[in-house]
Amino acid sequence: MEFVTGICEGREMGLDILTDPAMLEKEAVTTGMIHSIRDMGEIEFVILRRREGLIQTVLEKNTSDGSLKELHEGQAVRVEGIVKAEERAPHGVELKLTGAEILSRPEEPLPVAIDKWKLSTSLEANLNHRAITLRNVRERAKFKIQEGICRGFREFMTSQGFTEIHTPKLGAKSAEGGANLFKLQYFHRPAVLAQSPQFYKQMMVGVFDRVFETGPVFRAEKHNTKRHLNEYTSLDFEMAYIDSFMDICRMETSMLQYVMKLLETEYKNELELLHVKLPNTEKIPFVRFDEAKRLVSEKYHRQIRTPHDLEPEEEALIGEYFKSEYDADFVFVTHYPSKKRPFYAMDDPADPEYTLSFDLLFGGLEITTGGQRIHDYRTLLKKIEERGMEEEGMEDYLDCFKYGMPPHGGLGIGLERLTMKLIGEDNVREACLFPRDMTRLKP
Repeated sequence: MEFVTGICEGREMGLDILTDPAMLEKEAVTTGMIHSIRDMGEIEFVILRRREGLIQTVLEKNTSDGSLKELHEGQAVRVEGIVKAEERAPHGVELKLTGAEILSRPEEPLPVAIDKWKLSTSLEANLNHRAITLRNVRERAKFKIQEGICRGFREFMTSQGFTEIHTPKLGAKSAEGGANLFKLQYFHRPAVLAQSPQFYKQMMVGVFDRVFETGPVFRAEKHNTKRHLNEYTSLDFEMAYIDSFMDICRMETSMLQYVMKLLETEYKNELELLHVKLPNTEKIPFVRFDEAKRLVSEKYHRQIRTPHDLEPEEEALIGEYFKSEYDADFVFVTHYPSKKRPFYAMDDPADPEYTLSFDLLFGGLEITTGGQRIHDYRTLLKKIEERGMEEEGMEDYLDCFKYGMPPHGGLGIGLERLTMKLIGEDNVREACLFPRDMTRLKP
């Protein structure tokens, strides 16, 4: 009887081994996709693409090995050769080829020149051929950085005693209210796609005290802007026994510090490839909503047109103001008006027209919404009644408050927006693997 006992070491070598000085002048075997071939006369540079990056190999044209003469762009190959030092090559080494095994052959030439330093395609063409254009090293680097954000978020939350949860994306009732819902039939019953995991996060606070989740959320908003998607990834957490919503702000600040440090140390290659300068997260200023509007109005001579919400232009100007005055990349805007926050947001006891809530702006763009929640059952029922809402469909959510809940609060972070601002793009679709908007439902 034979058994599977775990991962076996293969003979293929990754970059960590190939770049080891001890490997110089020794035989090596590696695998990859042929990213490009550059004809230099008597030799050809065959560039391989692996998960860790590009590897330069050198092919002498007078070789007698027939397999080496059949190498073409787009093939998956296993190659062998001698490791040589070459400071001009990626990672300072190259492989002088002595043999190759072709593992797969493309049926057609690539529709996009992915070996270029920067894709010379429109965003539309980029997205239409997404699975191919992401093979470009700069395009791929964006999502390695996004991986680092998610990884840092998970690691930090776990280190702070948060339990990771996974909540349903199909439900009977919206957590946020409003008309921007994707509605569908669920076995002859009406259902909606989740706008957020809010109800479930709060319910689980009564179980685990601290919870977090990364997952998709859906907004059926009929917009076509550079900052909106109809499906995006939300990084959420909820925590109990808070003294104020500032505890949530402090937790997010510490999380961002952890994420930036992780990116700096373990995603250095991607940061350098995209010329990313990490933002300052040592300390983040905070300002009341009404004060922020006043500051912007006076500084930039802009009339306040919407007293109960921030317009995109105002967010940008708030970011500009705090960058110029305090060299701050982030700013917490607190105490949003109650009428613009969901029913579960706790009103400020000192002024019930405002809530104990906040947005975090990064470079003048809202990337986070959070705050303290109502945890008292009677207060929650009163807020629902004042808003003319129905309790139908929320019975399970309300039950957890009926039987007692601790003071708590939390937030949701838009992953794609955070990535977009971090890598310096101006369209959120650049920071989404397969964007979903009003016109795009594929690939």
